[in-house]
Amino acid sequence: MTKFYCALLLAATLWGCNNKPSDYFNYTKTEKENAGVQMIPITTPVGTFKIWTKKIGNNPRIKVLLLHGGPALTHEYMECFEYFLPQEGFELIEYDQLGSYYSEQPQDSSLWTLERFVEELEQVRVALGLNKDNFYIVGNSWGGILGMEYALKYQQHLKGLVVSNMTADYAKYGAYNKTLRAQMSKGLVDSLEDYENAGKFYDPIYQQLVFDNYYCKHILQKPAKDWPEPVLRSFKHINQPVYEILQGPSEFVPGGRLVGWECWSRLPQLTVPTLMIGARFDTMNPDEMEEMSKAVKNGRYLFCSTGSHLSMWDAQEEYYPGLIQFIKDVDEGRF
Repeated sequence: MTKFYCALLLAATLWGCNNKPSDYFNYTKTEKENAGVQMIPITTPVGTFKIWTKKIGNNPRIKVLLLHGGPALTHEYMECFEYFLPQEGFELIEYDQLGSYYSEQPQDSSLWTLERFVEELEQVRVALGLNKDNFYIVGNSWGGILGMEYALKYQQHLKGLVVSNMTADYAKYGAYNKTLRAQMSKGLVDSLEDYENAGKFYDPIYQQLVFDNYYCKHILQKPAKDWPEPVLRSFKHINQPVYEILQGPSEFVPGGRLVGWECWSRLPQLTVPTLMIGARFDTMNPDEMEEMSKAVKNGRYLFCSTGSHLSMWDAQEEYYPGLIQFIKDVDEGRF
């Protein structure tokens, strides 16, 4: 092997290991001064409000926008993406939806509808200059609902869609919730029902029972003392009234304005490359996530064998390689 060929091979290898664009951190003066944070004004039927976003990196080909769950949690519990995606050269965009902690929090309850959130997301896309050649959505939980509904209306602006740990039918979510609850001891279920029937959803004992016996098994597979600080911070910052309007008072009592929602029947309309992510211990049935990946026109399924609802935290060795490979395959035309 000639020295020239060896040098060429080494250069190619180094390029493959570090595919960041040369101007990855070449921010504008305003972006530098604001650490990548941009407050975006969005119009609504009741006025104009500002939305918090933060950009990490600069890649004209791959821009990944995170849609947090809740509803009305924050981007904070998705900060783990900051370690994995930027080192691949992907531009990462964090985003607090209207009503969430870092964005404005108007009090008009008419704002909390899925349809309005879809239009908010479209305004954010336009403001950030995202388009069909570079725009990827990663939506977790409620963010997955929002991502699917957005794609069904605006997929012409998308390069790729990732639905992380969210079924396409709210009734199926409720049914699987009952299945998981039935696996608990009868004494525990009886205790939960006593509090729920009395409407004591904020009683510290009830909340501790739910956290220890449900959240630590199906939301994030770790003992409470080991939960990551960004997750706890995000939970601390939840906008509870908005959450309840859309979701209901408890994970065990799904309700609110999302009752009756489903887009399962419309999944075949999705032609944009789509990755569905399910997990063994999730609050969503992983088998349904696999079915959804087959219902869309260009789908792929990623199963996290050790993960739960927040598998981006407790199944990182499976979650991120699968997610990153999907984005690379779409970007390079291999999907």
